[in-house]
Amino acid sequence: MGARLVVGTQWGDEGKAKVIDYLSDGVDVIARYQGGANAGHTVEVDGETYIFHLIPSGILYPNTVCVLGNGVALDPWAFQEELDDLKERGIDPMDRLVISDACHVIMPLHRILDGLWENKKGDNKIGTTKRGIGICYADKMMRIGLRMGEMINEAKLKERLPQILEIKNRELKDLHGEPGIEFEPLFQELMAHGDKLKKAVRNTSVFLNNELKSGKTVLLEGAQGTALDIDFGTYPYVTSSNTTTGGAITGSGISFQHLERVTGICKAYVTRVGEGPFPSELFGEEGEKLRSLGKEYGATTGRPRRCGWFDSELVRHAARVNGLTDLALTKLDILSDYDEIHIGTGYELDGQAIEEFPSCRLEETKVTYETMPGWKEDISKARSLSDLPAKCRAYVDRLVELTGVPVSIISVGPGRKDTILL
Repeated sequence: MGARLVVGTQWGDEGKAKVIDYLSDGVDVIARYQGGANAGHTVEVDGETYIFHLIPSGILYPNTVCVLGNGVALDPWAFQEELDDLKERGIDPMDRLVISDACHVIMPLHRILDGLWENKKGDNKIGTTKRGIGICYADKMMRIGLRMGEMINEAKLKERLPQILEIKNRELKDLHGEPGIEFEPLFQELMAHGDKLKKAVRNTSVFLNNELKSGKTVLLEGAQGTALDIDFGTYPYVTSSNTTTGGAITGSGISFQHLERVTGICKAYVTRVGEGPFPSELFGEEGEKLRSLGKEYGATTGRPRRCGWFDSELVRHAARVNGLTDLALTKLDILSDYDEIHIGTGYELDGQAIEEFPSCRLEETKVTYETMPGWKEDISKARSLSDLPAKCRAYVDRLVELTGVPVSIISVGPGRKDTILL
């Protein structure tokens, strides 16, 4: 069997967790390949709501193994909170968790520095969640990071941690005027976390490839979306990792030859959290209406999401960068309250139509729109395409035409059953 990748096509918050949960039924292994505890994935099952930050949402299926790949930035403190919350709800995931020994570890110093650097930027702030992810990835690239395989080895941790603290404490003291981090308390905390997690730590690239060779199915899960990719997103207002198909390969250690499908998740409209350009954004009462209807507030921070009409050029960009085979269209039910629905069909820059998602100057683009009639009917009970009103089906068909990618899944509500499989 092969691997299927689920990737966000917008600025994250597309409803990946619900789709991943839906697709996880019958899947043997789910692997997270990038990001950290800065993204919240919300799943509703049997009337209960679960919010995941690091653990793949497929953990709710009792026979599914969940992997945190080498591309993940793992915060042991946040991870333990998530484990404890699941245990309180009757789920003990440790026997079904596999953690890469090459995961980079987020420490308190990363969170401190994240906040300090963000505050120094003033009006030019990125809108980071201040969870330390960007600082951790920066240390990874500077070759001064700590990896899980080192954290669980007392001798190696005792060797590496002083080297790291020498550099990071100099940054804290000399650049920010803040006190440094003491070695012994941090060492003891890391060792305590390492003792709890060490049985799950291994070479996940070998594990995943062996599972695929033995005929198992693997679902790859990322955080955020294409427009937040460090290379292909709205730089510098992006996350600090590759959220796209390329990131799935490097962050999991499996070959692209194993990928059979790449499913792009997109909302029937668009949202964004944090700073940065957003061409189809709605403001004032229009933006607040869509936010209220969709309950658009960040799962991690609670921040209100910025909302706008569907942006076809954004999804065409995602299709090109990721090699999308199909789309999962989420929150279609939210648009049921509108008499008219607008769709962004393309961009203009300097008065000329452009057929691309600009790497720079996106904030200067103007969106061209077309208008379609709304369906003004509750579609939350629809379980097949024929259950949808004709005007709703026409909207879906138009999105397929504009993006060039077929729709395979339509979500009409937060629950597992609120899904149409095409």
